[in-house]
Amino acid sequence: MLPKAIGPYSLLRQVSGKDIIFLSGQLGINPETGELEDGLEKQTIRALENIKAILGSVNLSIDNVVKTTIYLVNPEDFSTVNEVYGKYFKEPYPTRTTIFVKALPKNALIEIDAIAVL
Repeated sequence: MLPKAIGPYSLLRQVSGKDIIFLSGQLGINPETGELEDGLEKQTIRALENIKAILGSVNLSIDNVVKTTIYLVNPEDFSTVNEVYGKYFKEPYPTRTTIFVKALPKNALIEIDAIAVL
């Protein structure tokens, strides 16, 4: 099941005539309930699972991801996110930027967006 957008945006877009796919940021929202998962670890897992599901809808996998951006509310959560993130990606790892923010939609603790290639 794919997550639903919580605003006027697409879950993913492919650049016309190019092999690049852009995925909108994913919160740790369970697509079956529409609710945020409890706690950072579960939200991180769910955000990554949502990314996998979106990629799967166009016959891609998480191995197609070449770049991610992580938005975190709490800097002290960085190591927990790394631990979960490392279970989803293998070498060569995607490039990544982590940005610490004051707040995220729905009071989420993490949001992850991605760029993938065909």
